[in-house]
Amino acid sequence: MQTAQLKIEAFFDEPTNTISYLVWDEATRKAAIIDPVLDYDHRGGVADNKSADAILQRAEELGLDVVWALETHVHADHLSGAPYIKARTGARIGIGEHVRDVQKIFRPVFNIQDMEIDGSDFDHLFSDGETFTIGELQAEVMHTPGHTPACVVYKIGSNAFVGDTIFMPDYGTARADFPGGDARQLYRSIQKLLSLPEDTKLFMCHDYKAPGRNEYAWETTVAEERARNKHVHVGVSEDEFVKMREERDATLSAPVLLLPSIQVNMRAGKLPPAESNGVRYLMIPVKMKHA
Repeated sequence: MQTAQLKIEAFFDEPTNTISYLVWDEATRKAAIIDPVLDYDHRGGVADNKSADAILQRAEELGLDVVWALETHVHADHLSGAPYIKARTGARIGIGEHVRDVQKIFRPVFNIQDMEIDGSDFDHLFSDGETFTIGELQAEVMHTPGHTPACVVYKIGSNAFVGDTIFMPDYGTARADFPGGDARQLYRSIQKLLSLPEDTKLFMCHDYKAPGRNEYAWETTVAEERARNKHVHVGVSEDEFVKMREERDATLSAPVLLLPSIQVNMRAGKLPPAESNGVRYLMIPVKMKHA
């Protein structure tokens, strides 16, 4: 069976609560890295590749050829390590085709002049239902908007890498109040995901240790989510979910790395071009509450 060839290792980045995955085909040693992180100290403006290096070192130890760097969406809580993965391995950077919508929304916010809004910063834009290969493994892309317009799930056999479509059952679901987000869309995307076979393993992109849980966790199943997800278990209607999600989102603060992350990640993780002094600068729009 195809799934017998699939191998998965998770790498947890505690500063951003992000899980990156190294997945590979045991037969061909071809591999993909899903949601790689660029280490970034916002207070000092210092970036580092140590998290990506740890994944690449493991890939080298295993004799893997990394052919894809896959993004589940334009992340708002960490900067992407995909360009570094590409530079080191030649991997292609892939994301859902609706990244164009994210670029259209946010390019004016940052007044970005060096980026097109056609997704061309990425090497491949996946459409809903598209399939691609990692060695002899076949992966399928599911478009799951709601958290952002560009969110996708990568399904490989009976395993699905869900991005921020859903969290562990005791934590619930992702916010839907970012520009382009929509709680009703998120509910429908989750129902699409939870219509997969009940034994499908789901791999989270984030975990924050729900109250009462002492350890981080990032693997569950469709059956567990359907039975126990605190926000969207079986029996929760679309209207009930939307009301809960919108009320909860209204109380949430913006992620610490929202502004740095969006402007970098929507151009495939590339930092802005260097200015005449050789330094790269991130934009921080300032809004005055009172004129």
